[in-house]
Amino acid sequence: MRTLVTFQSRSFNTSESKEYFINPCCFGDDLCEWLIQRLREQGIGTDDEPGQEDFGWYFSFKVSDGDHCCVIGYRPGDTDEEDGLWIGWIERSKGFLGSLFGGRSKGISPKAITAIHRVLRSSSEITNLRWHERSDFDRDREELGSPTP
Repeated sequence: MRTLVTFQSRSFNTSESKEYFINPCCFGDDLCEWLIQRLREQGIGTDDEPGQEDFGWYFSFKVSDGDHCCVIGYRPGDTDEEDGLWIGWIERSKGFLGSLFGGRSKGISPKAITAIHRVLRSSSEITNLRWHERSDFDRDREELGSPTP
């Protein structure tokens, strides 16, 4: 199942480090807030605010099949002229013990993937939308991505 998404957008902060960032290039808080708002407009329950990791941001949301987490990070382009790439992936919310035993990558609901896809594809702010199998993406085989999950 394709659970990792990449896309481009110039609508979100990728240049101004905020004093609350864990790391200077920890972009994605405004993108997560935007996703949270759009998911709520679809009637999907979400966290009130995104949380921060050392590489990016995340938030939880709930579809009828259970709780999930959307994790967002930003990879800058190779040159100043090249747009960077937003990278997101969907995980199953499993708690501490479940996470220790790999539960976040198991039981991901297609409904969770569809909810995120629907938000991204419906926005003119999002371009070059591609869904990937995590294993392909981790092996630098991004060309195997698809415009749909």
